Amino acid sequence: MNFLDNVFHLKEHGTDVRTEVMAGITTFMAMAYILAVNPSILGTTGMDQGAVFTATALSAIAGTFLMVLFSNYPFALAPGMGLNAYFAYTVCGSMGYSWEIALAAVFVEGIVFILLSLTNVREAIFNAIPTTLKFAVTAGIGLFIAFLGLKNANLIVANPSTYVAIFPFKEAMETGAIHSQGVGAALAFVGILITGVMMIRNVKGNILWGIVITWGIGIVLQLVGIYVPNEELGMGSLLPDFSNGISIPSMAPTFAKLQFGSGVLSLDFAIVVFAFLFVNLFDTLGTLVGVASKANMLDEEEKLPKIKGALLADAIATSIGALFGTSTTTTFVESAAGVAEGGRTGLTSVVVMILFGLSLFLSPIFLAIPSFATAPALVIVGFLMLSSVLKINFDDITEALPAFICIIAMPLMSSISEGIALGIISYVLLNVFSGKAKEKKITVLMYALAIIFILKYIFIA
Repeated sequence: MNFLDNVFHLKEHGTDVRTEVMAGITTFMAMAYILAVNPSILGTTGMDQGAVFTATALSAIAGTFLMVLFSNYPFALAPGMGLNAYFAYTVCGSMGYSWEIALAAVFVEGIVFILLSLTNVREAIFNAIPTTLKFAVTAGIGLFIAFLGLKNANLIVANPSTYVAIFPFKEAMETGAIHSQGVGAALAFVGILITGVMMIRNVKGNILWGIVITWGIGIVLQLVGIYVPNEELGMGSLLPDFSNGISIPSMAPTFAKLQFGSGVLSLDFAIVVFAFLFVNLFDTLGTLVGVASKANMLDEEEKLPKIKGALLADAIATSIGALFGTSTTTTFVESAAGVAEGGRTGLTSVVVMILFGLSLFLSPIFLAIPSFATAPALVIVGFLMLSSVLKINFDDITEALPAFICIIAMPLMSSISEGIALGIISYVLLNVFSGKAKEKKITVLMYALAIIFILKYIFIA
């Protein structure tokens, strides 16, 4: 015990080993859903889901270790929600790049972030961004993630007249899709309600339990014939495949598959790297402030002590994760769950690392979990992140309107980066033209970012 106290300074932080262990278990239970969700999202790019599962767990272990080493914070890292969606649906989807090139871009932006962290640039940006926009970024990402969860579960679908609409249950009954996509869509909504009830009752690990229970109901429905697997509709069997026994899936299909070549010098690659830099920079800062504010860890000036170490851990973990074969690794908002249980030091994070290590041997279970069972997790995480909107001052339009633009742009434009850019541009312009720029003490950096983003739309798009 004395050894642990000397290493993690438990007494200094008013905690003990038992409290830290329980906090670590709580944090893991709150974020373990990423082991099911990340392979599902990145799998849409053609990446091997087994390899992504292993990369996800190992990236979480590596990133969390770095957080302990550099800051002794009770924060855990893993491939981030929102960032994995940006990787899959924007870079590899609408932008049309291969996942190998996307991984190379993640690796490069991680290296750049390491340099920025060492030179205090990221910390300067973090402190220069108005608090209102920090909260808006967190809320906007929450809406974006919730939208993706509903979309992946087919609870909302494309509609030519209204753009999106609820799943057409009546039509599905006529075509037979009701027994696969229809059941999945319905279970996704049921899962949201189940998770919500457990949250109200303060059940620990409610998000993970929501996934497991929703999946379990699906298995029962499959066994009685109500849910019928249909690979053509993207609805496979819900039963875990233990044919290869209990083993850790190989990372070979994705490990070090970064594609550089002559393409790294092209304008296209530069744009992809810039996009990841852009999104990761503000997503990470938004997540850090979200976790820190929920845990009451910001100081009187609303700054995060030891932020340099936290940012450096995040930056190095990003490049390591890209080598392993996963999207950007970042600090998880769910770390606040462990802090709420009393976690105050890196010992909490060490417990999370150990549990991620043990989870490597449970891959058949995590990989069998369908998208309709992970949808409740995305919606609930989105809901929790959206709560930061309560901290925005809606009595001041120069604060509230840019925040609203930032928030609403992310889900409607399917891009975190567009929301951030429009939020910063509108914040600067509204305050300048209303004569409040001096009163708000808008920093030179904010002016520079606004100009850069305006030029981006003019010359890059």
